[in-house]
Amino acid sequence: MADDLFASAARDELSRRAPLAARMRPTTLDEIVGQDHVLGPGKPLRVLIERDRLSSAIVWGPAGTGKTTLANVIAHATAKAFVSLSAVTATVKDIRETVAAAQDRLGQHGQGTILFLDEVHRFNKAQQDALLPAVESGVLVLIGATTENPFFEVNPPLLSRSTLFRLEPLDDEAIAELLRRGLALENATITDDALTHLTTVANGDGRHALTTLEVAIVLAASRAATTTSTPVVELIDVEAAAGAKSLRYGEDEHYDVISAFIKSIRGSDVDAGLYWLARMLEAGEDARFIARRLVILASEDIGMADSTSLLVANAAAHAVEFVGLPEAQLNLAHAVVHLATAPKSNRSYLALSRAQEAARHTRGAGLVPGHLRDAHYKGAAQLGHGKGYVYPHDDPAGWVAQNYRPAEVADDVYYEPSDHGHEAVIAARLESRRREHQGDSDERD
Repeated sequence: MADDLFASAARDELSRRAPLAARMRPTTLDEIVGQDHVLGPGKPLRVLIERDRLSSAIVWGPAGTGKTTLANVIAHATAKAFVSLSAVTATVKDIRETVAAAQDRLGQHGQGTILFLDEVHRFNKAQQDALLPAVESGVLVLIGATTENPFFEVNPPLLSRSTLFRLEPLDDEAIAELLRRGLALENATITDDALTHLTTVANGDGRHALTTLEVAIVLAASRAATTTSTPVVELIDVEAAAGAKSLRYGEDEHYDVISAFIKSIRGSDVDAGLYWLARMLEAGEDARFIARRLVILASEDIGMADSTSLLVANAAAHAVEFVGLPEAQLNLAHAVVHLATAPKSNRSYLALSRAQEAARHTRGAGLVPGHLRDAHYKGAAQLGHGKGYVYPHDDPAGWVAQNYRPAEVADDVYYEPSDHGHEAVIAARLESRRREHQGDSDERD
């Protein structure tokens, strides 16, 4: 009953004011947290904004990384008119009206126009085509924001006329700094374990971190003895606000559990893999950390025995970013079942280790054979580049016996496929080609 009262009080309090993330939105570059790779001192995007020389750009990154915040800073920094539209609601008519207004503004006042288009990937081809001439002519400077890969979602002509800036998920230090600023604005404090947990569950999303903090502060205030006392956000408040339990094991056990998880899947014990997955999810482990380990395992412990395992693991990692928890638990479980039941082979991993060792020993000495050297530039033929190279596609088998390595390592064997899963097929194919290659060598001798 008390929990229901606290939740009701939190809803009432939050409904009376603007969200914390909106109240904290920066208006200058110095107020932005994170993204130092593009906004740090001397970095390209910062310089362009400070000098008001920004040309059309696509800002790409996960939710809560600062795309809209960046647009807000640009709006305050530029002498150009700033117009904001959402691709979710804007129509072709809206685009044409914006272009017409920009043309009038430029012609009558000599003032350029920046159009911030949120969710630019939601624009269909007709909408993007309506925008293209104005961007191409410079009537509009487009700042498009998207969470999707622009190479797949934005028309190539529009993309080619824009500079691409990728924003990364905020690291723990940046999230913690955001939270400290939010606490100061709300005149609240937080315990160390609550701050650590909130930083973890934020998953690099600054907006989510501040939204969760705001709810946690109200919950903490509801527990306070008086309404005038300073709220102290505790772990229980963050857990309730985030809907996720805190990590219930220490750092040492954290590594022990992930070790047991990986070894269970490597050992093809599907139920053990699912148990350790559930254990980590219940403890509040970072889902991205779990997903990264699965992607590594797919190549290290399964490899060519079942190449679809890497696709499944990578898809699960994408789902964690795209869908998020709790729904992405299903995608992680799907990946665990597939990887645990797949045939296993570490031969790709071993092959790379052997090749790296050989590369270290032949560094500076293993010259590229003449027939493999680049023969496309003028004068290459006079140097003998490409002479003797046989194009495999000209052979009916699509393969020819030909040396592709420096003489020092020409006879080395790095990849030795196992007889597990699809790798057995690969083993038979390689053995056939090696015998054929050896036969050709014997005939030449």
